[in-house]
Amino acid sequence: MTSRLNPYLSFDGDAREAMEFYAQVFGGTLSLNTFGESGMPDSAYTDKIMHALLETPSGFTLMASDTPPGMEYAPGTNFSVSLSGDDAGELRGYWEKLSADGTVAVPLEKQMWGDVFGMCTDRFGVPWMVNISEPAG
Repeated sequence: MTSRLNPYLSFDGDAREAMEFYAQVFGGTLSLNTFGESGMPDSAYTDKIMHALLETPSGFTLMASDTPPGMEYAPGTNFSVSLSGDDAGELRGYWEKLSADGTVAVPLEKQMWGDVFGMCTDRFGVPWMVNISEPAG
């Protein structure tokens, strides 16, 4: 898998509706994963979207989630740029450069879903998400 760069949108509880709308607009395949499916205990967020992925026939990729509890939702700043793939060396190199002189919100480390993931804001104020998956076997 090559590395991928795409927008990652955050929503205030309506990510499912928004991503279903974008799937109608652009076509393609939409996958939705809820907080409950990831092991979050029963709460108001059990059925909210932890991660959504839309891949279109035109080659567009759009990712999204509902803003998790404890994180601020701020309309107008509800996006990140996502870097993902399975080339750990390449993606860690991007992470090091993007996070240098920036702010790390989530350190780049193994997460409960099994991937290595981190979030940072670069020195120009652009938020980034880096996700490193295991190479397909």
